[in-house]
Amino acid sequence: MKSLQQKTLLRKLLLRHRSNNRLWAALIALCIGTTLLLLSVLIWWNFREILSGRGSNDSLGSTFLTVGKKVTNEKMGRPEMTLFSPQEIDAMQGAPQVQDVGVLTSNRFPVWATLNTTVAFSTEMFLEAVPDRFIDNRPVDWIWTPGNRTVPIIVSSEFLNLYNYGFALSQGLPQLSQASIQSLAFDLKIGRGQLEETYSARVVGFSDRITSVLVPQAFVDYGNKLFTGRESFPPSRLILKVKDPSDKLFINYLETRDYTTNAEQLRWNKLRTVVDAVASATGLLAILLMGIGTLVFILFIELTIARAQESMALLMQLGYSPRYLGRFMLRRFLPLMLAALALAMWLVMIAQYMAADKLKKMNLTLPHVPGWQVWAALGVSALVLIAFVSRAITRAIK
Repeated sequence: MKSLQQKTLLRKLLLRHRSNNRLWAALIALCIGTTLLLLSVLIWWNFREILSGRGSNDSLGSTFLTVGKKVTNEKMGRPEMTLFSPQEIDAMQGAPQVQDVGVLTSNRFPVWATLNTTVAFSTEMFLEAVPDRFIDNRPVDWIWTPGNRTVPIIVSSEFLNLYNYGFALSQGLPQLSQASIQSLAFDLKIGRGQLEETYSARVVGFSDRITSVLVPQAFVDYGNKLFTGRESFPPSRLILKVKDPSDKLFINYLETRDYTTNAEQLRWNKLRTVVDAVASATGLLAILLMGIGTLVFILFIELTIARAQESMALLMQLGYSPRYLGRFMLRRFLPLMLAALALAMWLVMIAQYMAADKLKKMNLTLPHVPGWQVWAALGVSALVLIAFVSRAITRAIK
Protein backbone atom coordinates (compact mmCIF):
# COMPACT_ATOMS: atom_id res chain seq x y z
CA MET A 1 0.00 0.00 0.00
CA LYS A 2 2.85 2.31 0.84
CA SER A 3 4.54 1.53 -2.49
CA LEU A 4 1.31 2.32 -4.37
CA GLN A 5 0.99 5.63 -2.56
CA GLN A 6 4.60 6.47 -3.43
CA LYS A 7 4.00 5.79 -7.12
CA THR A 8 0.82 7.86 -7.07
CA LEU A 9 2.71 10.75 -5.46
CA LEU A 10 5.58 10.51 -7.95
CA ARG A 11 3.17 10.41 -10.87
CA LYS A 12 1.39 13.56 -9.67
CA LEU A 13 4.63 15.42 -9.06
CA LEU A 14 6.60 14.37 -12.14
CA LEU A 15 4.01 13.82 -14.87
CA ARG A 16 1.49 16.57 -14.24
CA HIS A 17 3.08 18.88 -16.84
CA ARG A 18 3.16 16.42 -19.75
CA SER A 19 1.32 17.29 -22.98
CA ASN A 20 -0.72 14.39 -24.30
CA ASN A 21 -0.97 15.90 -27.79
CA ARG A 22 2.81 15.88 -28.23
CA LEU A 23 2.97 12.38 -26.76
CA TRP A 24 0.44 10.97 -29.24
CA ALA A 25 2.18 12.69 -32.15
CA ALA A 26 5.47 11.11 -31.15
CA LEU A 27 3.92 7.65 -30.74
CA ILE A 28 2.12 7.86 -34.11
CA ALA A 29 5.31 8.87 -35.91
CA LEU A 30 7.16 6.07 -34.14
CA CYS A 31 4.50 3.52 -35.12
CA ILE A 32 4.42 4.60 -38.78
CA GLY A 33 8.22 4.56 -39.03
CA THR A 34 8.47 1.10 -37.47
CA THR A 35 5.71 -0.23 -39.73
CA LEU A 36 7.49 1.00 -42.87
CA LEU A 37 10.81 -0.40 -41.66
CA LEU A 38 9.28 -3.83 -41.01
CA LEU A 39 7.44 -3.72 -44.36
CA SER A 40 10.71 -3.08 -46.19
CA VAL A 41 12.25 -6.13 -44.51
CA LEU A 42 9.06 -8.09 -45.24
CA ILE A 43 9.18 -7.25 -48.96
CA TRP A 44 12.79 -8.36 -49.18
CA TRP A 45 12.08 -11.56 -47.20
CA ASN A 46 9.01 -12.51 -49.26
CA PHE A 47 10.96 -12.09 -52.47
CA ARG A 48 13.68 -14.41 -51.15
CA GLU A 49 11.01 -16.91 -50.06
CA ILE A 50 9.68 -17.05 -53.61
CA LEU A 51 13.18 -17.51 -55.00
CA SER A 52 13.91 -20.33 -52.55
CA GLY A 53 11.42 -22.51 -54.40
CA ARG A 54 9.11 -23.38 -51.53
CA GLY A 55 5.93 -25.21 -52.45
CA SER A 56 5.26 -24.82 -56.16
CA ASN A 57 7.43 -21.72 -56.56
CA ASP A 58 10.09 -23.63 -58.46
CA SER A 59 7.64 -24.05 -61.34
CA LEU A 60 8.53 -20.45 -62.19
CA GLY A 61 12.04 -21.57 -63.03
CA SER A 62 13.35 -19.65 -60.06
CA THR A 63 15.11 -22.63 -58.47
CA PHE A 64 15.93 -25.18 -61.15
CA LEU A 65 17.80 -24.14 -64.29
CA THR A 66 18.89 -26.14 -67.32
CA VAL A 67 22.32 -24.96 -68.48
CA GLY A 68 24.23 -25.65 -71.70
CA LYS A 69 27.14 -24.16 -73.61
CA LYS A 70 26.50 -21.47 -76.21
CA VAL A 71 26.83 -22.67 -79.79
CA THR A 72 29.03 -20.11 -81.57
CA ASN A 73 30.42 -19.97 -85.08
CA GLU A 74 33.69 -21.41 -83.81
CA LYS A 75 31.88 -24.37 -82.21
CA MET A 76 29.73 -25.23 -85.22
CA GLY A 77 30.69 -28.65 -86.54
CA ARG A 78 32.61 -29.39 -83.35
CA PRO A 79 30.00 -30.88 -80.98
CA GLU A 80 32.65 -31.93 -78.50
CA MET A 81 33.11 -28.24 -77.61
CA THR A 82 29.51 -28.02 -76.39
CA LEU A 83 29.89 -30.91 -73.93
CA PHE A 84 30.71 -30.58 -70.22
CA SER A 85 33.87 -32.20 -68.92
CA PRO A 86 34.03 -33.79 -65.43
CA GLN A 87 36.18 -30.85 -64.30
CA GLU A 88 33.57 -28.33 -65.46
CA ILE A 89 30.81 -30.27 -63.70
CA ASP A 90 32.84 -30.30 -60.47
CA ALA A 91 33.49 -26.56 -60.83
CA MET A 92 29.76 -25.96 -61.27
CA GLN A 93 29.19 -27.56 -57.85
CA GLY A 94 31.13 -24.69 -56.31
CA ALA A 95 29.53 -21.90 -58.36
CA PRO A 96 27.80 -19.05 -56.47
CA GLN A 97 24.28 -19.94 -55.27
CA VAL A 98 24.44 -23.48 -56.75
CA GLN A 99 23.14 -26.09 -54.29
CA ASP A 100 23.09 -29.20 -56.48
CA VAL A 101 24.11 -30.24 -59.99
CA GLY A 102 22.60 -33.02 -62.08
CA VAL A 103 23.47 -34.38 -65.52
CA LEU A 104 20.94 -34.69 -68.34
CA THR A 105 21.86 -37.93 -70.11
CA SER A 106 20.81 -38.02 -73.78
CA ASN A 107 20.11 -41.07 -75.92
CA ARG A 108 22.89 -41.97 -78.37
CA PHE A 109 20.67 -44.36 -80.34
CA PRO A 110 17.75 -43.87 -82.78
CA VAL A 111 14.26 -43.60 -81.25
CA TRP A 112 10.99 -43.87 -83.15
CA ALA A 113 7.53 -43.47 -81.57
CA THR A 114 4.30 -44.73 -83.17
CA LEU A 115 0.80 -44.20 -81.76
CA ASN A 116 -1.40 -47.31 -81.47
CA THR A 117 -4.58 -45.49 -82.54
CA THR A 118 -6.69 -44.95 -85.63
CA VAL A 119 -4.82 -41.67 -86.10
CA ALA A 120 -1.67 -42.39 -88.07
CA PHE A 121 1.09 -40.62 -86.21
CA SER A 122 4.74 -41.52 -85.85
CA THR A 123 7.85 -39.48 -85.29
CA GLU A 124 11.50 -39.66 -84.49
CA MET A 125 12.22 -38.33 -81.04
CA PHE A 126 14.91 -37.86 -78.45
CA LEU A 127 15.01 -39.05 -74.87
CA GLU A 128 16.80 -37.73 -71.81
CA ALA A 129 17.21 -38.84 -68.21
CA VAL A 130 17.97 -36.90 -65.04
CA PRO A 131 18.56 -37.98 -61.44
CA ASP A 132 15.23 -38.62 -59.75
CA ARG A 133 15.79 -35.86 -57.18
CA PHE A 134 15.42 -33.23 -59.93
CA ILE A 135 12.06 -34.45 -61.23
CA ASP A 136 8.98 -32.51 -60.15
CA ASN A 137 5.80 -34.52 -59.63
CA ARG A 138 7.64 -37.84 -59.95
CA PRO A 139 5.15 -40.72 -60.41
CA VAL A 140 5.13 -43.71 -58.10
CA ASP A 141 5.80 -46.12 -61.00
CA TRP A 142 8.80 -44.16 -62.24
CA ILE A 143 11.07 -47.20 -62.58
CA TRP A 144 12.51 -49.40 -65.33
CA THR A 145 14.82 -52.40 -65.25
CA PRO A 146 16.29 -54.39 -68.18
CA GLY A 147 13.70 -56.93 -69.30
CA ASN A 148 10.69 -54.67 -68.68
CA ARG A 149 8.67 -54.21 -71.88
CA THR A 150 6.93 -51.02 -70.73
CA VAL A 151 8.76 -47.70 -70.52
CA PRO A 152 7.30 -44.81 -68.46
CA ILE A 153 7.70 -41.34 -69.95
CA ILE A 154 7.43 -37.83 -68.51
CA VAL A 155 6.72 -35.11 -71.06
CA SER A 156 7.35 -31.40 -70.68
CA SER A 157 4.11 -29.44 -70.29
CA GLU A 158 5.55 -26.95 -72.76
CA PHE A 159 5.83 -29.66 -75.41
CA LEU A 160 2.13 -30.45 -74.97
CA ASN A 161 1.28 -26.76 -75.43
CA LEU A 162 3.40 -26.60 -78.61
CA TYR A 163 1.62 -29.66 -80.00
CA ASN A 164 -1.89 -28.45 -79.14
CA TYR A 165 -1.54 -24.84 -80.28
CA GLY A 166 0.99 -25.28 -83.08
CA PHE A 167 1.50 -28.69 -84.61
CA ALA A 168 -2.02 -30.13 -84.12
CA LEU A 169 -3.80 -27.09 -85.60
CA SER A 170 -1.48 -26.87 -88.61
CA GLN A 171 -1.69 -30.61 -89.40
CA GLY A 172 -5.39 -31.07 -88.74
CA LEU A 173 -4.72 -33.41 -85.80
CA PRO A 174 -6.86 -33.55 -82.64
CA GLN A 175 -5.77 -31.51 -79.64
CA LEU A 176 -5.05 -33.60 -76.58
CA SER A 177 -5.52 -33.06 -72.85
CA GLN A 178 -3.06 -34.39 -70.29
CA ALA A 179 -5.54 -37.08 -69.26
CA SER A 180 -6.06 -38.22 -72.87
CA ILE A 181 -2.32 -38.45 -73.52
CA GLN A 182 -1.82 -40.55 -70.41
CA SER A 183 -4.49 -42.95 -71.66
CA LEU A 184 -2.75 -43.46 -75.02
CA ALA A 185 -0.39 -46.37 -75.67
CA PHE A 186 2.34 -46.19 -78.30
CA ASP A 187 5.27 -48.24 -79.50
CA LEU A 188 8.80 -47.08 -78.83
CA LYS A 189 11.36 -48.50 -81.23
CA ILE A 190 15.03 -48.06 -80.44
CA GLY A 191 18.05 -48.91 -82.56
CA ARG A 192 18.22 -50.20 -86.11
CA GLY A 193 18.72 -53.47 -87.92
CA GLN A 194 19.19 -56.68 -85.98
CA LEU A 195 19.54 -54.85 -82.65
CA GLU A 196 16.22 -53.03 -83.02
CA GLU A 197 13.95 -53.40 -79.98
CA THR A 198 10.31 -52.40 -79.53
CA TYR A 199 8.73 -51.39 -76.22
CA SER A 200 5.30 -50.35 -75.10
CA ALA A 201 5.47 -46.81 -73.77
CA ARG A 202 3.04 -44.56 -71.95
CA VAL A 203 3.08 -41.05 -70.56
CA VAL A 204 2.89 -41.19 -66.76
CA GLY A 205 3.37 -37.51 -65.93
CA PHE A 206 4.21 -33.99 -67.02
CA SER A 207 7.04 -31.69 -65.97
CA ASP A 208 6.88 -27.93 -65.55
CA ARG A 209 10.56 -27.87 -64.63
CA ILE A 210 12.43 -29.66 -67.41
CA THR A 211 11.80 -29.00 -71.10
CA SER A 212 12.45 -32.49 -72.43
CA VAL A 213 11.08 -36.01 -72.87
CA LEU A 214 12.24 -37.94 -69.83
CA VAL A 215 12.62 -41.67 -69.29
CA PRO A 216 14.20 -43.47 -66.32
CA GLN A 217 17.98 -43.24 -66.10
CA ALA A 218 18.33 -47.02 -66.37
CA PHE A 219 16.62 -47.08 -69.79
CA VAL A 220 18.92 -44.49 -71.37
CA ASP A 221 22.00 -46.16 -69.87
CA TYR A 222 20.83 -49.55 -71.19
CA GLY A 223 20.22 -48.24 -74.71
CA ASN A 224 23.49 -46.32 -74.88
CA LYS A 225 25.47 -49.36 -73.78
CA LEU A 226 23.60 -51.72 -76.11
CA PHE A 227 23.99 -49.66 -79.28
CA THR A 228 27.27 -47.84 -78.66
CA GLY A 229 29.13 -50.04 -76.22
CA ARG A 230 29.41 -47.11 -73.81
CA GLU A 231 27.13 -46.43 -70.87
CA SER A 232 28.20 -42.84 -70.18
CA PHE A 233 28.97 -39.83 -72.36
CA PRO A 234 29.91 -36.24 -71.55
CA PRO A 235 26.61 -34.36 -71.13
CA SER A 236 25.55 -31.40 -73.23
CA ARG A 237 23.21 -30.03 -70.56
CA LEU A 238 23.21 -29.78 -66.78
CA ILE A 239 20.34 -29.14 -64.41
CA LEU A 240 21.11 -26.89 -61.46
CA LYS A 241 19.33 -26.29 -58.20
CA VAL A 242 20.07 -22.64 -57.47
CA LYS A 243 19.31 -20.83 -54.26
CA ASP A 244 18.97 -17.42 -55.93
CA PRO A 245 19.25 -17.36 -59.75
CA SER A 246 19.05 -13.55 -59.73
CA ASP A 247 22.35 -13.29 -57.86
CA LYS A 248 24.78 -11.19 -59.89
CA LEU A 249 27.76 -13.42 -59.07
CA PHE A 250 25.88 -16.45 -60.41
CA ILE A 251 24.87 -14.63 -63.60
CA ASN A 252 28.45 -13.42 -64.12
CA TYR A 253 29.66 -17.01 -63.62
CA LEU A 254 27.45 -18.19 -66.49
CA GLU A 255 28.31 -15.29 -68.78
CA THR A 256 32.10 -15.50 -68.35
CA ARG A 257 32.02 -19.20 -69.32
CA ASP A 258 29.59 -18.79 -72.23
CA TYR A 259 26.99 -20.94 -70.51
CA THR A 260 23.41 -20.36 -71.55
CA THR A 261 20.00 -20.95 -70.05
CA ASN A 262 16.46 -19.83 -70.72
CA ALA A 263 16.58 -16.05 -70.39
CA GLU A 264 13.03 -16.12 -68.99
CA GLN A 265 14.31 -18.19 -66.09
CA LEU A 266 16.62 -15.33 -65.13
CA ARG A 267 13.88 -12.70 -65.31
CA TRP A 268 14.07 -12.35 -61.55
CA ASN A 269 17.36 -10.48 -61.99
CA LYS A 270 15.57 -7.31 -63.16
CA LEU A 271 12.74 -7.84 -60.71
CA ARG A 272 15.21 -8.25 -57.88
CA THR A 273 16.77 -4.87 -58.75
CA VAL A 274 13.34 -3.24 -58.55
CA VAL A 275 12.49 -5.02 -55.28
CA ASP A 276 15.84 -4.05 -53.74
CA ALA A 277 15.30 -0.43 -54.79
CA VAL A 278 11.77 -0.35 -53.35
CA ALA A 279 12.86 -2.06 -50.13
CA SER A 280 15.86 0.28 -49.75
CA ALA A 281 13.80 3.41 -50.41
CA THR A 282 11.10 2.26 -47.99
CA GLY A 283 13.73 1.39 -45.40
CA LEU A 284 15.38 4.81 -45.65
CA LEU A 285 12.03 6.54 -45.33
CA ALA A 286 11.19 4.31 -42.38
CA ILE A 287 14.47 5.11 -40.62
CA LEU A 288 13.84 8.81 -41.19
CA LEU A 289 10.32 8.61 -39.71
CA MET A 290 11.54 6.44 -36.83
CA GLY A 291 14.28 8.96 -36.16
CA ILE A 292 11.79 11.83 -36.13
CA GLY A 293 9.39 9.88 -33.91
CA THR A 294 12.16 8.90 -31.50
CA LEU A 295 13.49 12.47 -31.40
CA VAL A 296 10.02 13.89 -30.67
CA PHE A 297 9.45 11.20 -28.04
CA ILE A 298 12.79 11.95 -26.33
CA LEU A 299 12.18 15.70 -26.49
CA PHE A 300 8.78 15.14 -24.92
CA ILE A 301 10.35 13.18 -22.06
CA GLU A 302 13.08 15.77 -21.54
CA LEU A 303 10.50 18.56 -21.56
CA THR A 304 8.39 16.68 -19.01
CA ILE A 305 11.42 16.23 -16.77
CA ALA A 306 12.49 19.87 -17.19
CA ARG A 307 9.05 21.10 -16.13
CA ALA A 308 9.23 18.87 -13.06
CA GLN A 309 12.69 20.08 -11.93
CA GLU A 310 11.38 21.66 -8.73
CA SER A 311 9.51 18.46 -7.83
CA MET A 312 12.58 16.44 -8.76
CA ALA A 313 14.83 18.51 -6.47
CA LEU A 314 12.33 18.15 -3.62
CA LEU A 315 12.15 14.36 -4.08
CA MET A 316 15.95 14.10 -4.03
CA GLN A 317 16.03 16.06 -0.77
CA LEU A 318 13.55 13.56 0.62
CA GLY A 319 15.98 10.72 -0.20
CA TYR A 320 14.98 9.55 -3.69
CA SER A 321 18.04 8.76 -5.79
CA PRO A 322 18.37 9.91 -9.45
CA ARG A 323 18.60 6.26 -10.47
CA TYR A 324 15.30 5.41 -8.82
CA LEU A 325 13.59 8.41 -10.40
CA GLY A 326 15.06 7.46 -13.80
CA ARG A 327 13.67 3.93 -13.54
CA PHE A 328 10.29 5.37 -12.54
CA MET A 329 10.18 7.64 -15.62
CA LEU A 330 11.31 4.76 -17.89
CA ARG A 331 8.56 2.50 -16.55
CA ARG A 332 6.01 5.21 -17.33
CA PHE A 333 7.06 5.76 -20.95
CA LEU A 334 8.47 2.36 -21.97
CA PRO A 335 5.06 0.58 -22.19
CA LEU A 336 3.76 3.31 -24.52
CA MET A 337 6.76 2.95 -26.81
CA LEU A 338 6.52 -0.85 -26.84
CA ALA A 339 2.79 -0.61 -27.57
CA ALA A 340 3.58 1.50 -30.67
CA LEU A 341 6.08 -1.16 -31.83
CA ALA A 342 3.58 -3.96 -31.12
CA LEU A 343 0.92 -2.17 -33.18
CA ALA A 344 3.41 -1.83 -36.05
CA MET A 345 4.17 -5.57 -35.93
CA TRP A 346 0.46 -6.39 -35.85
CA LEU A 347 -0.11 -4.33 -38.99
CA VAL A 348 2.79 -6.11 -40.71
CA MET A 349 1.41 -9.53 -39.76
CA ILE A 350 -1.96 -8.58 -41.30
CA ALA A 351 -0.16 -7.46 -44.48
CA GLN A 352 1.73 -10.76 -44.66
CA TYR A 353 -1.42 -12.82 -44.17
CA MET A 354 -3.24 -10.93 -46.93
CA ALA A 355 -0.25 -11.21 -49.29
CA ALA A 356 0.05 -14.97 -48.69
CA ASP A 357 -3.63 -15.51 -49.44
CA LYS A 358 -3.52 -13.42 -52.60
CA LEU A 359 -0.35 -15.07 -53.95
CA LYS A 360 -1.76 -18.52 -53.21
CA LYS A 361 -4.28 -17.91 -56.02
CA MET A 362 -1.27 -17.40 -58.32
CA ASN A 363 0.26 -20.75 -57.23
CA LEU A 364 2.92 -19.00 -55.19
CA THR A 365 3.48 -20.27 -51.68
CA LEU A 366 4.35 -17.88 -48.85
CA PRO A 367 4.12 -18.42 -45.09
CA HIS A 368 1.26 -16.61 -43.36
CA VAL A 369 3.60 -15.49 -40.58
CA PRO A 370 6.63 -13.20 -41.20
CA GLY A 371 10.04 -14.83 -41.00
CA TRP A 372 12.63 -14.45 -38.29
CA GLN A 373 14.32 -11.60 -40.20
CA VAL A 374 11.26 -9.39 -39.65
CA TRP A 375 11.09 -10.30 -35.97
CA ALA A 376 14.82 -9.64 -35.66
CA ALA A 377 14.35 -6.18 -37.18
CA LEU A 378 11.62 -5.50 -34.63
CA GLY A 379 13.85 -6.69 -31.77
CA VAL A 380 16.80 -4.58 -32.87
CA SER A 381 14.55 -1.52 -33.25
CA ALA A 382 13.15 -2.03 -29.76
CA LEU A 383 16.60 -2.41 -28.19
CA VAL A 384 17.94 0.69 -29.95
CA LEU A 385 14.92 2.77 -28.91
CA ILE A 386 15.11 1.57 -25.29
CA ALA A 387 18.82 2.46 -25.19
CA PHE A 388 18.20 5.97 -26.58
CA VAL A 389 15.26 6.68 -24.25
CA SER A 390 17.11 5.35 -21.18
CA ARG A 391 20.12 7.49 -21.95
CA ALA A 392 17.95 10.57 -22.51
CA ILE A 393 16.14 10.09 -19.19
CA THR A 394 19.43 9.57 -17.30
CA ARG A 395 20.97 12.72 -18.79
CA ALA A 396 17.83 14.80 -18.15
CA ILE A 397 17.62 13.82 -14.47
CA LYS A 398 21.31 14.41 -13.81
